[in-house]
Amino acid sequence: MSGNGETAPRDPGYRPVFPLDRGPIEEVHAFWLAGMSCDGCTIAAAGAQNPTVEQLMSARLPGLPKIVLHHPVLSVTAGKAFMKAHHAAREGTLGAPYVVLYEGSVADERIAGDLGGYWSAMGAAEAPDGSKQPIPTAHWLRDLAPGAAAVIAVGTCATWGGVPAAAGNVTGSMSVMDYLGKDYLSALGLPPINIPGCAPVGDNITETIAAVLMFLAGFGPLPEFDELGRPKWLFGETVHRRCVLAGNYEEGKFAQEYGERQCLVELGCWGPVVQCNIVSRGALGHAGGCMNTGGICIGCTMPGFPDAFAPFYKKPPGSTLSATLSRTTGSFVSYLRQFTQKSRNRTPNWARAQAVPSGWANVDGGSSIAERAVGGVYDYLRRRGTRFEAGSARQRALQAPSHRHLRSGQAEREGAE
Repeated sequence: MSGNGETAPRDPGYRPVFPLDRGPIEEVHAFWLAGMSCDGCTIAAAGAQNPTVEQLMSARLPGLPKIVLHHPVLSVTAGKAFMKAHHAAREGTLGAPYVVLYEGSVADERIAGDLGGYWSAMGAAEAPDGSKQPIPTAHWLRDLAPGAAAVIAVGTCATWGGVPAAAGNVTGSMSVMDYLGKDYLSALGLPPINIPGCAPVGDNITETIAAVLMFLAGFGPLPEFDELGRPKWLFGETVHRRCVLAGNYEEGKFAQEYGERQCLVELGCWGPVVQCNIVSRGALGHAGGCMNTGGICIGCTMPGFPDAFAPFYKKPPGSTLSATLSRTTGSFVSYLRQFTQKSRNRTPNWARAQAVPSGWANVDGGSSIAERAVGGVYDYLRRRGTRFEAGSARQRALQAPSHRHLRSGQAEREGAE
């Protein structure tokens, strides 16, 4: 081992013991490794609610094995006691299946090693001179990945490289997928699984882990992932499709100041092209989330983040054309919708009386000649092709017996009086 904690690469054919032939899996170890990270992904996972980390660790979800979490921050053990399981997994003596969860980007430890240091490390090993040298977390990833049931990259730094891998960085940082290479497959034949986000929605993390464990335990199929290894059911749609402000876009209504409840694309929002579910799922407990609270989308779940989306808070180039087209057609669409909404906010009695008996406000119940003309065409189109439309001859014929019966009853009552 060199002074920078480098260890000899393992044989590519090396596979630690993976005991899948001992019956149902009751326990799975999860090794959480932190590279060039801010621990934001750890905070997000700790706040997850569906499911919670506690539910995963206590086997409270039917069909899922218990997770034994080895986390450098959340674990109650420390020092040699904490690192014991890591060494056992690396040597193939753990005696149980495990997954690797990597947070933060993977730095090029050769750069730091040339200067006698390291970028991020955990645990220590004895060097030839007898000294203890830190073991880079990149090397833990390299050694644990071959025997892992799955390698899951958590957060944008781990999935794509993120901020530490941005242009001009000095660490040579990269994603887990870049580090392990295109040909990497886990012990179960899975490429790296990617859960992007800076930080990700906590529930996205725990739900993906639960889905993978369900597959590992034999209680469900392998979840569907897209071409970049993202959970497809979580990242299959753009922010815009679920945005609470999206309707303003097609009506040509765009915010010019923060706080305005209109489409934010001209303030720098990249939502129409970014794959993320934070608007529909919320940041924590189905609450919050960028656009839900008036913020813009800066593309933090995307592989190009941050460089391809910088400078932030500047209108995306493509938005000029799309916004112009939206304004051109949107004003007409907006008028039609407002007209239809007004007419549908009237009961038949109010429409006939041209008055609304509301004590809450002075509601204009009348309609202009133009509105009545447009309304007539609208109602004709609405009823066209319908066999039993309101007021039709067919409807009156069907209702005639009932009306005759009611009139006869009324006549008898009046005669008795």
